[in-house]
Amino acid sequence: MSDQRQENWGSLRSGSAFDVIVVGGGINGIGVYRELALQGLRVLLVERNDFCSGCSAAPSRMIHGGLRYLENGEFDLVRESLRERDALLKNAPHLVHPLPTVIPIKSVFSGLLNSAASFFGLSGQPSSRGALPIKLGLMLYDWVTRSQRLLPKHMFQGKKATRARWPKLIPDLRFSAVYHDAWISHPERLGIELISDVQEQAPNCVALNYVEVGARQSGGFDVQNLRTGEAVNVSARLVVNATGAWLDETIRQISGETKRERLVSGTKGSHLIIDNDDLADALDGHMVYFENADGRVCIVFPYLGKVLAGSTDIRVKSAARVRCEDDERDYILESLRLVFPGIAVRVDQIVFSYAGIRPLPKSDHDYTGRISRGHFTKRLEGPVPQLCMVGGKWTTFRAFAEQTADEVLAEFGRPRQTNTLGLPIGGGQAFPKDTNRFEIDLINDFAVQFDRARHLVRTYGAAAVELQKFCFSQGNDQLIPGCALTKNEVIYLIRNEFVETVSDLVLRRTSLAIDGSVSLDIIDQLTALLRQERSLSPQEAERQRSDLIEELGDYHGVSKKTLEFRNQNWSEECELARKPA
Repeated sequence: MSDQRQENWGSLRSGSAFDVIVVGGGINGIGVYRELALQGLRVLLVERNDFCSGCSAAPSRMIHGGLRYLENGEFDLVRESLRERDALLKNAPHLVHPLPTVIPIKSVFSGLLNSAASFFGLSGQPSSRGALPIKLGLMLYDWVTRSQRLLPKHMFQGKKATRARWPKLIPDLRFSAVYHDAWISHPERLGIELISDVQEQAPNCVALNYVEVGARQSGGFDVQNLRTGEAVNVSARLVVNATGAWLDETIRQISGETKRERLVSGTKGSHLIIDNDDLADALDGHMVYFENADGRVCIVFPYLGKVLAGSTDIRVKSAARVRCEDDERDYILESLRLVFPGIAVRVDQIVFSYAGIRPLPKSDHDYTGRISRGHFTKRLEGPVPQLCMVGGKWTTFRAFAEQTADEVLAEFGRPRQTNTLGLPIGGGQAFPKDTNRFEIDLINDFAVQFDRARHLVRTYGAAAVELQKFCFSQGNDQLIPGCALTKNEVIYLIRNEFVETVSDLVLRRTSLAIDGSVSLDIIDQLTALLRQERSLSPQEAERQRSDLIEELGDYHGVSKKTLEFRNQNWSEECELARKPA
């Protein structure tokens, strides 16, 4: 057990009375944990797996206003989403970045009546959207952000100008529209930074991953450490259920009720990470936002040196761990052939795939795209009341957390002390506007290479200085072959970022898996470092290593054979680098 975890578990033993227990360590749960902690309440956050390891690990990596929500008449949701998008651009500029987006358009009026019908609450699958409904939507988008504009206004282009910029786009387009939203490079890291901020600003609060909570018949709750088996009895005045797609299961677990109507009806979204230079070049730094043959909106954009493409929207009956199935993979690849017909994208160019369940409110809509991405709370009475967070999306996590926290504060009769809308997050605190100058300062202060400085700034923001000071103080800091990480950097993450398993390192604290860097050699080196830091037995270290390899194969399309092949490629690159020119 790490010193960090021992300290948090010790805090639980010595002070078991909390104002609120937040169950669920995804982005919504972390958001409300932060909100309540900064209002002076004592809060316990519990997550049965790793933080941001469920639905929150599987977003489209977009931070956006929800242009298509206008079709559903969800104007308030769009306004809220745009406000939160702009707040994240300011508060986490090291992780959230502007994303210029192009919409290829093949007609003028198509979809206008369908969009109007949807706006007034009528269901049904949308038809192809023409220039006029898209223009109206983008005008509304710009109007909402008119007072404090951070990103450029939209623009329309004709066929000639569009083909000059994107010559490989669909040949039968007539126009294109360009507007701006945002993307997030490391969403799971943002969750960790929020928890770390609470740890610094409200040290009486406790966040624990790999724990499970259950109600006791004699009162209170048992919090069980799933790593050691130890359990502690705690009390709380209120429970916030933020378990997303698992919300209904958690209600039964905490309250024992089995006949309550479900609150959540999820849909599955799958994405691919593709290594294809032709596709990356064709995007020209933009996301392409387009319609597949079935009317489903799809996306493709540059992501961490690769290309991210998605997504599906498939109803699921119950919450479970999911993966991108072959038919979903083929659906996404076919959508790319539709928008870039001259570019061949092969299955073997997929370096990573992932899927998650969107925790949407229960709905009878035939077409899943019509289900609201909004959010609300549902209060359940009991010996300890339970406030359930229903719905929501990544972009609006702070707004949903604020809404939920205000309901808790009202119940407790306490005023709000802090507004978090303008509060910087983690490495966004004191993050310089001139990132080039910041990189040069790191090079000069720590004698690191340019690539190393850029990696630090783009991953940790202003916190790069603290991390590199640690790496420097440990001496003999070596790059791990095949990736951007150093050994001392990994040790820092293990000691300071709630790392319990090698999977935490590969899948969530770093981008090694999603950017296609991870190999068998890298897994072995990270396992050795974790074993050293945690004094793990050889058997436990091997179990964690095997679990990760199995997880990559079962849920992310990265087989052991692929991991071994990446070893070989790296060895060949090193050999070529050693040969004289």
